[in-house]
Amino acid sequence: MIPLFRRIAGHSVTHMLFAIVGMGSWAIVSNRAHPMPEPVIAGAVQATLSAFLTLVLKTIIDRLAERFTGVTAFWLPALAAISVSACFLLVIHSLSGTPEILTTISLPLTVATCYATIYNYSCQVSRRQ
Repeated sequence: MIPLFRRIAGHSVTHMLFAIVGMGSWAIVSNRAHPMPEPVIAGAVQATLSAFLTLVLKTIIDRLAERFTGVTAFWLPALAAISVSACFLLVIHSLSGTPEILTTISLPLTVATCYATIYNYSCQVSRRQ
């Protein structure tokens, strides 16, 4: 049972599904004071962006982590990934008409920052071993 759980938990699709449900729900809650369908649209936009950005973060870090050494390798890949995420979130939510953009992106950007920092750190540590 545990090997199956580890395989499922480590799969990219599992990460994407958690991002879709969690961050899409957060966007709906963040925009709940506005008339329908604005909260639902914000939730759908955030769910889609979260799935996409989950893969983008990992890809950016994987590619940049190999190119840098020393102290720079510990912060630059994560910073680049988060900067790309923040730009995507701001632009797409602006274009889609999300009423509460900053509230909507606050949690996804915080989670993405933690994810990128921890993932990049683990990449750097494993490279050094």
